[in-house]
Amino acid sequence: MPDTRRRSYADLFRTPEFSPLFLSSSANIAAQTLSGLALATLVFRATDSPLLSALSMFGPALAQVLGATLFLSGADRLAPRTTLAGLSLAFAAATAALALPGLPVWAMLVIVLAEGLIASLGGGVRWGLLTEILSKDGYLAGRSLFNMTSGLMQIAGYATGGLLVVLLSPRLCLLLAAGLYGTAAALALRLTRRPPRAAGRPSVRATWRANSLLWSARPRRHLYLALWVPNGLVVGCESLFVSYDPRAAGTLFACAALGMLAGDVTVGRLLPARIRTRLGVPLLVLLAAPYLVLFLRPPLALTAVLVAVASVGFGASLVQQERLVARTPEDLSGHALGLHSAGMLTTQGLAALLAGTVAQVSSPATAMSVMAAGSLAVTLALTVASRRDAADGGLLPTRVARAG
Repeated sequence: MPDTRRRSYADLFRTPEFSPLFLSSSANIAAQTLSGLALATLVFRATDSPLLSALSMFGPALAQVLGATLFLSGADRLAPRTTLAGLSLAFAAATAALALPGLPVWAMLVIVLAEGLIASLGGGVRWGLLTEILSKDGYLAGRSLFNMTSGLMQIAGYATGGLLVVLLSPRLCLLLAAGLYGTAAALALRLTRRPPRAAGRPSVRATWRANSLLWSARPRRHLYLALWVPNGLVVGCESLFVSYDPRAAGTLFACAALGMLAGDVTVGRLLPARIRTRLGVPLLVLLAAPYLVLFLRPPLALTAVLVAVASVGFGASLVQQERLVARTPEDLSGHALGLHSAGMLTTQGLAALLAGTVAQVSSPATAMSVMAAGSLAVTLALTVASRRDAADGGLLPTRVARAG
């Protein structure tokens, strides 16, 4: 596999179309960060419920599984420029609707679930277009830069958003987020008009057929499960930051984003391929282990450090995505990455629901430790399964798998 470290980040921006895709995605992330924190705060103030607060912030992910089973064939069969701009405009309208005074909590949840449904297409379109702009050999470097920027935007977004929510109001923050979504749509229109990557109309049948093909190979199944479940359970921990400490939630989210940024820089830019491919499992362990001690309610400063260190483990996703791209046919690249994105977000939404439920009957701190233990158990199970798959290695490189 080519070592994408040789392509610098400056080279990426010299690639035609990379800049508008990058800027549009960054605006979307900023809008999502600000709107999620504002809405979770608004719901928690209205209900005093950790479950509803977590569901309002991560609930859109629950609808991803429905979109992935119905609409995902459009990731390769729709024109990328028009689709990305249209999705951003739809989010702008939905986020503005969330800011309406007097809107009941149940109506807010309906809107965020609808957002998740339309978002299920976005990941496949965006990441499929990235493989087209940079080629498969450049995907890791490009995705690493996107992830780094996502971390930076989240750090700035959660820190700024936490301040704005206190100084202004959650509803005004939602309106600001709607404006950011509109900006993302305008930036997406700067992309070149490209034809769809695959022929034919999007359909439910085509979506099911492609999903079945991608899921039929055991190595890809292992990769999808590794991409979805362990980090999804840890995101369940993050979904409780607001109820864990409402006044420090922005700080904890920013620390998590900082750790994720460090992991993406290290895995995507600093490590050579021969080392990078060995780190999938260790990073997944690092992702969950620090949360095990939170049931002790350590001081806020220590909690923030633990959260930041744990989030370095999100770099495991880059290792797994690189393998997924290498094992996917060209005309299914958008669909495959969309399935990864939709499955990951759905798992995160389910984990947020589970974490909120556990927190309701115990405490947010205890629920975080429970979710972390579940993440480690899944990582162990997948590692054992991959060691049995001597022909491919699953989560581990083939040489390491055979050694087991």
